[in-house]
Amino acid sequence: MVVEKIIRILKKDPNYKFSSELSLYDTSAVLIHRASQIARGLLLKPFVKSTGLIFVGTRVKLRHKNNIRLGKNAIIEDNVHINAFSKNGFRTGDNVSIARDSIVVCSGVIRHKGVGVSIGNNTGINARAYLGGQGGIEIGDSVIIGPDVKIFSENHIFDSLHIPIKDQGESRKGVKINNNCWIGAGAIILDGVEIGEGCVVAAGSVVTKSFPRNSVIGGIPAKTIKMRDHAQN
Repeated sequence: MVVEKIIRILKKDPNYKFSSELSLYDTSAVLIHRASQIARGLLLKPFVKSTGLIFVGTRVKLRHKNNIRLGKNAIIEDNVHINAFSKNGFRTGDNVSIARDSIVVCSGVIRHKGVGVSIGNNTGINARAYLGGQGGIEIGDSVIIGPDVKIFSENHIFDSLHIPIKDQGESRKGVKINNNCWIGAGAIILDGVEIGEGCVVAAGSVVTKSFPRNSVIGGIPAKTIKMRDHAQN
C-alpha cells in the first residue's frame, strides 16, 4: 500500500504496518484526519523551528513560538497548550506525539524564568498530561507518558512561619526521565527526581525520590516493587 510505504519512510520504520482489521472507511477517515492536521501544521511551520512535518489538531495554543523546536513528524493533538517562555524553551526529537488536552508550562512567573522541557525521539505524551518545566524536565527516547500524568520540576519554599508561603520563593532541581520508561496513568513525579532507564511507574504513584534503571515502582510515596532484571521472561 502506497500510504503505508510513505509512513515507513517518514517514521524511518521499515516494519510499520496498518492493522489488518482496518476497513477502507477506517483508513480513509484516519488519512483525512491526518491530512487536516498537516494543513494546520503548514500554517504553523513559519512560526516555529521544525525539521519536518508537523501534525496539528484543533484549538492548539502555542505561546512564545520562537522558543519551540520540533523534530520530524511531531503530532500535537486537539486542545494542547504549550507556553515555551523559558531559558531553553520546548524541544522535541523525532516522532513525538502530545495527546489532547495536555499542558506544558515552561515558566510559572515572569520574574523567575524557567528552564524548559526537552523530549527525546519516539516518545508519546498521553491525554491530559501536565509538564511543569520551571526547573527543567528532560524526557528521553521511547518513553510512554500515560494519561493524566503530572510532572513538577519546582517546589514552594515554606520554611518561615512569618512570611506567606507564596512570597518565600521556589526551589528548583529539575526532573529527568531516562530512555525506555513507562509512566502509568495518573502518576505524579515531583521535583528532584531522576527515573532510570527502563523503569516502570505504576498508575497513581507519587514519585518523590530517584530510582535506578529497570526498577518497577509504585505507591504513595513510590517504592521499589521489583527489578525488571529479575522478572521472568
